Amino acid sequence: MVTKILLIDDDPYTQNLVAGLLRGGCRELQCALNVAQARQLFRASDFNLAIVDQRLPDGNGFDLFADMRRERPHQMAILITGYAEVRDAVRAVRAGLFDYLTKPFANLEELEAVIDKALEMDRAYREIATLQETLKARADIPALIGRSAVIEKLLQTLRQAAPLDTTILIEGESGTGKELFAQQIHALSRRAQGPMLELNCGALSESLLETTLFGYEKGAFTGAGKTTAGYFEEANGGTLLLDEVTDMSPKLQASLLRVLQEHTFARLGSTVQRPSDFRLICATNKPLQDEVQAGHFRADLYYRINVVKLQVPPLRQRPDDIMPLALFFLDHFIRKFGKQASAFSPQAIAALEMAPWHGNVRELKHAVERAVVVNVGGKAITPEDLGLHNRTTATSLLAPRACLPLRDAREQFERGYFTALLKTAPGNLSEAARLAGISRQSLYSNLNRLGVVTEP
Repeated sequence: MVTKILLIDDDPYTQNLVAGLLRGGCRELQCALNVAQARQLFRASDFNLAIVDQRLPDGNGFDLFADMRRERPHQMAILITGYAEVRDAVRAVRAGLFDYLTKPFANLEELEAVIDKALEMDRAYREIATLQETLKARADIPALIGRSAVIEKLLQTLRQAAPLDTTILIEGESGTGKELFAQQIHALSRRAQGPMLELNCGALSESLLETTLFGYEKGAFTGAGKTTAGYFEEANGGTLLLDEVTDMSPKLQASLLRVLQEHTFARLGSTVQRPSDFRLICATNKPLQDEVQAGHFRADLYYRINVVKLQVPPLRQRPDDIMPLALFFLDHFIRKFGKQASAFSPQAIAALEMAPWHGNVRELKHAVERAVVVNVGGKAITPEDLGLHNRTTATSLLAPRACLPLRDAREQFERGYFTALLKTAPGNLSEAARLAGISRQSLYSNLNRLGVVTEP
């Protein structure tokens, strides 16, 4: 698939430089010399990225970008200028531009890195749009967002196992979305038209969990005023998800094993055996084999439910999924709350990618929801909006993830370095440049490239 880039700049040197940088691969570059030409080309084609000069013969890049965003709310754009000012950089970021770069470009690798990152964001937005269309057509299938290799492999196993009606065990930390995997298994199974019931075993006492699962006859115990069906009965023909199954008592573990072996059960207070035809999915945030070895979980039940295991990794182990998930949640909450369209600022993107996410996808979802709620006027979302501005220390910023590609790890290190540098010399760029042993112009270029923009 061809990636289309629109360069809007009347400077021949910049045109030749960008053309040379993008030569090769599946990238197509179109150039416009002014606002009028840019608008004509923009309306005639769908561009993955626009590189816009701030000062044009018949207008300025800010106004042109605003027009682009009105037509295509998720248009990726980079603003370039030979007249850099801090207030313009801040304005660019708040307006939703992906980045703000100064000419002449000090380092072509830096320019290429910014372009690659912007195109990656564009791909993520387009993946979300495609997913939303799929969800509209198949409203019964829940959304599972992820582009990392580990998630792709996990989804492949899920799709193979879902139609086969076998018992499935899902392990993963709290907040990783285990219930969404279970819901998709049900949606892709032959039981999709049947009920799907979910029960958190850790949220109920032993007696309440037993009555919820088995149901009871009228008068079976004090307070049993009427006959009530349990989940084993109501899930007939469908799927039953037992979440946090490791919290089930030994007595109920034995009862569950018997139901799975005999495919029958009896309500409490009754001896009548009733047929039980449901698909069982179990989920846990503890390694179930460790619980077996510790004597907390029956080995025979473990082998019964561990036919196919899905190990959902924590979000920190799949950083490639952070931005697609964040963009999906952003679009979801903008629609839900009826807010104006917003975009993540470069600083917000950096904060999202570097956050530890101990609460996994659930924590990320809540952070984006908060950002949409507190955001005013559709401005670009900041780390403050996300509640991440005080969450990352200089030490953690200086420690790149070992699993990242070299370029990304270096960029993460540099972002942490310059962030810590600005804290050392607050509000004094000249002093910060002196401490770093570089020129003020080089410092400013690096701050823009890395999304570390100081307030005026």
